Amino acid sequence: MPAFASVLPTRAATIKQPNMNRAHALIIDDEPDIRELLEITLSRMGIACHASANIADGKSLLAEHTFDLCLTDMNLPDGNGIDLIKHIQQHYPKTPVAMITAHGNMEAAITALKAGAYDFVAKPVDLNDLRNLVDTALRLSDDHCAPEKQLTLLGSSAVMESTRATIDKLARSQAPIYISGESGTGKELAARMIHDNGARREAPFIAVNCGAIPSELMESEFFGHKKGSFTGAHHDNPGLFQSANGGTLFLDEVADLPLAMQVKLLRAIQEKAVRAVGANEEIAVNVRILSATHKNLAELVQYGRFRQDLFYRINVIELTMPSLCDRRDDISELATHLLNQLAASHQVTVPAIQNDAVQALQDYGFPGNVRELENILERAMTLCENNEIHAYDLNLPQTTSTEANADLDSKLDLTEKSSILKALQQTGQNKTQAAKILGISFNALRYRLRKLEIN
Repeated sequence: MPAFASVLPTRAATIKQPNMNRAHALIIDDEPDIRELLEITLSRMGIACHASANIADGKSLLAEHTFDLCLTDMNLPDGNGIDLIKHIQQHYPKTPVAMITAHGNMEAAITALKAGAYDFVAKPVDLNDLRNLVDTALRLSDDHCAPEKQLTLLGSSAVMESTRATIDKLARSQAPIYISGESGTGKELAARMIHDNGARREAPFIAVNCGAIPSELMESEFFGHKKGSFTGAHHDNPGLFQSANGGTLFLDEVADLPLAMQVKLLRAIQEKAVRAVGANEEIAVNVRILSATHKNLAELVQYGRFRQDLFYRINVIELTMPSLCDRRDDISELATHLLNQLAASHQVTVPAIQNDAVQALQDYGFPGNVRELENILERAMTLCENNEIHAYDLNLPQTTSTEANADLDSKLDLTEKSSILKALQQTGQNKTQAAKILGISFNALRYRLRKLEIN
């Protein structure tokens, strides 16, 4: 293959003057063969290419032209590709950047994604992966693909303004997102907004509750199966990954996945391919992974209940959904909106919520967050008189210590488990000696081992 650098000026090179109707791509790589491969591939896709061998020339081209996409190597003669990503994020935020990384260097890829890279492609470059990446990136600038009716998170509080801004930014990336937060805070709605506002908006959004799938059916549900591969497999099933191909797969309550399934899921994410049960070959899939849980994944990793490698793979960027207690100023707006929705669904007149009811809602703890607020309002709408909702119509639960005690018990169990594991490690798994260190009897230790499910 001829060295493309031989026909490049010292400063930078530009392929023939591009047609203004064509997409423009900037390629920055100090390897002439890689530049040539990328230029040929993109040119065949109808994309006008500009090329540079270093960061300085790349920045000059960025200042002279408007680009729809940038592909940059990680290690360049005059600097690091991460610094270039940050520069583009600051000065050209609408230009998606994809990082070219060494094969198997997932740490570098994750660093690039956290710095703001749209996506990454590994050397040696797989042309199908490259084409998929470019096609998806170019759709970011296609305003005609925007959904007619956009989902949104209500609330004018500062924390909600910040959350919406973060979601808009995450929608322009392909990085795996981990959405954390209490039950009822709108984690699935946030995932749908990331999908709807991103480049994959026209492709499927597939949501799955990981805790609702029987463990013996998980592999078939996620990866599909062939007809006759097991009893009851009367026809081929494509599985969730293939159904979401080109789009987004949302793994809700991902913490409920058993460890054996976590291993298989990690491989599917890393290899971007799945093998259906009963199939002989893998099938390539192009899926963005979003995940969520109300549990503390970091703690589950610490206690061996969730794989650390999978945690780092799905938690490239974390989005924390605020609880209703963190945005009490939004409660009045949310209540009005929910009452309008409920009245429309029941085909009744919208009830008027009175000031005493709003105050009572703002003083309430809301362990169930927005989902609980909706349930409370639906009950109040049914029971209220004269189509007016007062505080007594809400029937808010009396404050009790039950939930607080349950949360405390859970935290104490984790602390106790940590102490027991540490004692067992110190004694080489000798339970008698561990019991002495802990200051409890041998039988008490055996009871705690069973209670805390320590093997």
